[in-house]
Amino acid sequence: MSFQQALSGLNAASRSLDVIGHNIANSGTVGMKSSRAEFAEVYASSAGGIGGTNVGLGVAVGAVTQQFAQGSLSITGNDLDVAVNGSGFFQVTAADGSTAYTRAGNFKLDKDGNIITASGAQVMGYPTDASGVRQSFDAQPLRLPTGAPIPARRTTAMAAEITLDASAPIAANASPPTPLTTYGTSLTAYDAQGLEIPVGLYFQKTANNTWNVYTSVNGSDPGASTPFQLNFLADGSLDPASTIPQITLASPNDPAVTFPATLDLSRLTQVNARFAVSDLSQDGYSAGQLTGIKIENSGVITATYSNGQTQSAGQVALVNFRNTQGLAPSGSGYWVETFASGQPVRGAPGEGTFGQLRSGTLEESNVDLTAELVNMMTTQRAYQANAQTIKTQDQVMSTLVNLR
Repeated sequence: MSFQQALSGLNAASRSLDVIGHNIANSGTVGMKSSRAEFAEVYASSAGGIGGTNVGLGVAVGAVTQQFAQGSLSITGNDLDVAVNGSGFFQVTAADGSTAYTRAGNFKLDKDGNIITASGAQVMGYPTDASGVRQSFDAQPLRLPTGAPIPARRTTAMAAEITLDASAPIAANASPPTPLTTYGTSLTAYDAQGLEIPVGLYFQKTANNTWNVYTSVNGSDPGASTPFQLNFLADGSLDPASTIPQITLASPNDPAVTFPATLDLSRLTQVNARFAVSDLSQDGYSAGQLTGIKIENSGVITATYSNGQTQSAGQVALVNFRNTQGLAPSGSGYWVETFASGQPVRGAPGEGTFGQLRSGTLEESNVDLTAELVNMMTTQRAYQANAQTIKTQDQVMSTLVNLR
């Protein structure tokens, strides 16, 4: 029986060394979770046996369990690197269509703009609108529009924040002076093809607290435009009764193609200060190519384009399980769902018990290399001790055989 006990001890120690070696080999693997061998003593079952007289048959590896403690976060500066700071797994879809889960966030882009893992699995997420508001909890592959530019958008609204000089002289007559540039500014609008449309705004004081506004489109003479009137209250704010008409814009390629745009001048003020333009804005833009992406702590992916626009392109999904120990490792840093793990609970970063994401950061392996080296030495001693048991038993058997 001693041979069997020692042999089981050798097998268990060897299995433990395998686990320790696996941990040490993956100490630099992103998102890797360490494992440990858990032993169980073995007894023979006998009907009616008295527990105090049973002799054990050795040891067996009861389980190899994974330790899902948080790994250290390492800053990489790569926008597509992302780490989960807290609980949760990334959901991925492999090439064969199977679903897996991982903590490794070293993502990449393929030629079609799909966000993929190092082994080529597609990263799953939730659809959002352009402002980052999630539209559903139905996970789908995350994809960025890298193949074609985002289309241009025609200007529909313009706004200006301007300070008019209350001490400016009143114009001698109502006709516009030439050139009309003393109190003026300009901004750029866009047509449906993304072509630039210069728009000028020129102001002429016609009476105390009263100004005429002339406009220019595509370099036209502002003096030829029909002015509209602005009135200011005693505190210098714009009179809400002032009527501001829409501006008719024309495409530079075809002046016959016109379209209206609203003009918001509600932030105009008249004070005793020099003429100053604080802000000009409009909602149109030209076509733009993707120039960069950023993953927010909430998992929302923000894409930046060459036209200066930023748009959201989805939200990284996170899932969790009631029993993470029940997940089955499948290689390449992936785990798969089992009956013991329970079904996945879906969510988003920072919501409920889910951890937040850290962009430009990777989660390192949670292997404690020093502890593993110590475990390796103690396991080696256990292996040697079991081998010594076999040697001692062999000596005992040899003594018995040699009795005369």
